[in-house]
Amino acid sequence: MTLTRPTPGVAGSGGPVRRAGAGRAVAVLVLVALAALIPLLGPSAALHGTGEAGAPGAGGIALLRTVLFAALCVPVGELFVNRLARSVPGAEEATGRPLAVPRSWSPFAAVVGFVAALGLASVVATGNLVPGGLSDMDVGGLHASRDGKLALLEVNAFLVAGLCTLSRRPATQLWPLAAVIVAEALRAHPPTEQSPLTGSGLTLVHLTCAALWVGGLLHALRTLRLWHGRYGTGAGAALLGLYARVAAVLLAAITATGVWSSLRRMPPGTILEQLTATAYGRALLAKVLLVAAVAALALWARSRLRRAADPLSACAPARAEVVALGLVVAVSGLLTALPVPIRW
Repeated sequence: MTLTRPTPGVAGSGGPVRRAGAGRAVAVLVLVALAALIPLLGPSAALHGTGEAGAPGAGGIALLRTVLFAALCVPVGELFVNRLARSVPGAEEATGRPLAVPRSWSPFAAVVGFVAALGLASVVATGNLVPGGLSDMDVGGLHASRDGKLALLEVNAFLVAGLCTLSRRPATQLWPLAAVIVAEALRAHPPTEQSPLTGSGLTLVHLTCAALWVGGLLHALRTLRLWHGRYGTGAGAALLGLYARVAAVLLAAITATGVWSSLRRMPPGTILEQLTATAYGRALLAKVLLVAAVAALALWARSRLRRAADPLSACAPARAEVVALGLVVAVSGLLTALPVPIRW
């Protein structure tokens, strides 16, 4: 495939390009603000009428966990899609250089993830309570508990990941990011739970696939926007096709591990009742509905990619899919702050 570099158009000051960019930025800020309301207000709404008691500061904890998940998705998705980009047929310019990729957001994600992990560690340091000041926190005591050690691991992992992004080999951030995923998988299933290693294994696969899917789609769309102006539609359509094939496998893995994990916490005989009578079940039901909407958008995008005269028309449903995936991440953060209805 021969890639040509078209001459980009020049817009005057205050022209339509600038207005479109400003409008897009405002839309993103509005969507982020709306997504933040889910973990902040979600605990009280989900707990209403269930008779369950929520943990102190559940909204803040859910928001921090949502931010941590988002900060994890961004660099994982960049590493994934950049690797796919090297597999695109004709993945070199006429000069022999690799195709350009968008500016990395990984350094910013590492900073955001570090702050979120630090906030969650401060909660653990006060006995899973919201600290009122520095004097309330027992930082040294973090080393004495399992949750404390995992919280410290996440803080240090994001710090190391940030340093890796600034080094000559930014791909090495994969290892500290993997440490964050492992820590989250272990944190979600304490030793008091029945078969905690099984639960941690399911969460490990679920979280890894979700990060690849969410972050990968976001970075793929950023890459397509860059490539469309430089190389035409051929390279972008090829990249989106590669991503779509892998995303189908990721969706299957996410669905399988999600169903299995839900059945472990809500046995089949009680799951219908708990989906409406417990806070965790209500949030889980909302997540299932969102994932179903995401799957429908993914199928729509794949259909356009295969059959439309312009394959990049698939970007429209793909952008809607990114928004829906952002809501899924927010609901996932909410789930971590709600009481789990474990019934053995």
